[in-house]
Amino acid sequence: MIFVTLGTQDKHFPRLLEAVEKLDIDEKIIAQTGSTDFKSNKMEVHKFLSQDEFNKYMEEARIVITHAGVGTIIYGLSIDKTMIVAARLKKYGEHVNDHQLQILDTFSKDGYIIPLREFSELKNKIIEAEKFKPKKFISNNKNFVKLLDNEITKLTKE
Repeated sequence: MIFVTLGTQDKHFPRLLEAVEKLDIDEKIIAQTGSTDFKSNKMEVHKFLSQDEFNKYMEEARIVITHAGVGTIIYGLSIDKTMIVAARLKKYGEHVNDHQLQILDTFSKDGYIIPLREFSELKNKIIEAEKFKPKKFISNNKNFVKLLDNEITKLTKE
């Protein structure tokens, strides 16, 4: 099963769903479309999912196709998912700026995800995903919290 998730913000991303819709594959596809209205005869479409449903589909998916949202990417990596990731772009009115390109570039250059820059390449990316093994993600949260705590301590002593 392939799980497509666009997140739950008020940002639309029909380009990605249209690319998935054009796929000629014999596999179940479940999509969480968020604020993007989309009808499909190929995908099982859900606007929003409960956290339990979302987690279930993420865990069961062979491949996750998603927007370049850090939360989704990190969760997928934490459960060892192969993810094909596309950035929402400002020029299409999909986001307020192109920060998702930076997210896409950072996670792809380090071997965590498969980047989807050209939507016409989606089927090739799915084929690539058959052999792709994402790099194990190690969170830096503990170090970040320690640094932040040190800075707060310094500020409160001044």
